[in-house]
Amino acid sequence: MEHINKFFPGVKALDDAQLHLKEGEVMALLGENGAGKSTLMKILSGVYTRDSGSVRIFGQEVDGNLSTRQAQALGVAIIHQELNMCQHLTVANNIFLGRELIKNGRLNNGEMNRRSAELLESFKIDLDPETVVGSLSVAKQQMVEISKALSVDAKVLVMDEPTSALSNSEIQELFRIVRNLRDQGRSVIYISHRLDELHHIVDRVTIMRDGKYITEGKFSEMSMEQIIANMVGRKITEQFPRDSIPRGEKLFSVKHLNAGRMVRDISFDAYAGEVLGFAGLVGAGRTEATRAIFGADPKESGQIELEGKTLKITCPQDAIRQGVVLVPEDRKRDGLCTKLSISENISLPNLDQLCSRIGSVNRKKEEEMVFRCERNLTIRMPGPHVLAGSLSGGNQQKVVVAKWLARNSKVVIFDEPTRGIDVAAKVEIYHLINQLKKEGIALIVVSSELPEIMGISDRILVMCDGRITGEVNPRNTTEEEILTFATKFEDKFSSAVVDA
Repeated sequence: MEHINKFFPGVKALDDAQLHLKEGEVMALLGENGAGKSTLMKILSGVYTRDSGSVRIFGQEVDGNLSTRQAQALGVAIIHQELNMCQHLTVANNIFLGRELIKNGRLNNGEMNRRSAELLESFKIDLDPETVVGSLSVAKQQMVEISKALSVDAKVLVMDEPTSALSNSEIQELFRIVRNLRDQGRSVIYISHRLDELHHIVDRVTIMRDGKYITEGKFSEMSMEQIIANMVGRKITEQFPRDSIPRGEKLFSVKHLNAGRMVRDISFDAYAGEVLGFAGLVGAGRTEATRAIFGADPKESGQIELEGKTLKITCPQDAIRQGVVLVPEDRKRDGLCTKLSISENISLPNLDQLCSRIGSVNRKKEEEMVFRCERNLTIRMPGPHVLAGSLSGGNQQKVVVAKWLARNSKVVIFDEPTRGIDVAAKVEIYHLINQLKKEGIALIVVSSELPEIMGISDRILVMCDGRITGEVNPRNTTEEEILTFATKFEDKFSSAVVDA
C-alpha cells in the first residue's frame, strides 16, 4: 500500500500512509488510538474506499477501490476487534456464512459440518462444528472467526486486538495458530496494544502516528523504548505512574456476597484514597462480583456498607444514587451511548441534578457540568456536541468516568480500564486514577494484565473459581505468587466423594 490518503468530514484519517507485507511473516501494525491503523486495514479489506494511493496484492495492481468480495477473492481477510458472530448459529453455519452449501434446495448442513471439522482439525482447533456459537467463550469465538477466514483460503489475515479478552492459556493457543499460519506461508498483520506479547510471534513492525507512516523494521532490531517513542512521538518515562498517599478511613465494605456460581462468599474492605486491585484469570468471577455489587446482576445474599451504613442495592440506579458506580469492561456496549453526544452521555445519568420539576433540562447547568468534566479529566474532544463514538478509546473511557464524577461518587469500580487503548492513553488513565486517589475516593480496579495490576494497586485481592483466594502487597509480591492464588481451584471431586 503506497501513498494512501483518506478523508472523513473534517478529519484527514490517513495522510500518505504506506504498508509493506512480505509472504510468510507476522507483521505488527502499531500506533496510538486514532493513528489510522484500523482505517488502513479497512481499506485493504474493502470496507472503506481510499481517496488516493495504490494497492498491490501479490504483484497485482488493484485498480479503483476494492469491495469486500474482491478483497476476499484476492486472499485478504480481517478479524475485527468486535467479533461479528451470529450467536444463534452453529460453528459450521458461521464458517460458511454467505457461502452456504445447498443440496436439493436446502442447506447441506452435513457437508458443511464435515468440511468445518476437517478445517478445524488441520489447525488443531478443538471445536465441535455443531456447537452453537453463543455458548462458546470469547476465545473459542475468536477461533471460529479465524477458521472462517481460513475457509476462504485467506493468504493475508488481519487480526485487530485478538488477545484483548483472552486468558494467558488462550493467548498461547492463539500464538500457536499464528505461528502455524506463518509456517504455511500465509501473512498476518497483527494489531495490538499489548506490546509485551509481540516478541512471541512478530517478525517485523510498522509504526503509524496521526494517520502517517512513521517507520518500519525488524522487531529484533528495535528496542521497546524506540517502538513506544515512535508511536507517541515522545519518550514515556514511567509506564505505571503511581502516587503514594496515606490510606484514609475504611469507606466501603462487602460482606459474604453471593451471586450465582461465579460469586461465592466475597468479603473485602476498601479505603479512601486506596486502589484495591482484583487479579485473576479470565472466568475467575471478578467481573461478576463487580456487577453484583453495582446491582447489574441479582445478589443471592450478602451485605454492602458505605461509611458504616448498610446500602440496599437492587439495581444500578440504587448504587448510583448512593455513590457507588461502575466503569464497565465493555465501554461501548455497557458504558457509552456512542450515537449520543459527549454532553448527552455525561448528563444522562445526572438528569436528577439537571432537570427542573417539570422535567426540562437546565442547559446552563449541563454546560457547566460538561466543561468541569472536560477540564478536570483533560478530555480531548472537538466539542461537547460531537458523538461519543467518534472519540479515541482513551477519551471514551474518560467520558464514562466523567459522568460518574459529575455526581461526586464515593466508590468507583474500574473493570479492565485500559482494555483496547494505546500505551499513551493508558498512562493518562493511570494519572486519572491517581487524581481520584488524592480526592479520597475508594477505587476498585479489575485487570487481567498482571504488570498493570501490580503497577497501579496499593493492595491486591486474587480471585479463582468465584472466591477470593489470596491477598498480596504489590510491592512485595511476584507474578508467580499471584498466579499461584489465581489457580487455587477447589477440589470439587474430593469434596463430592466426602459428601457422598
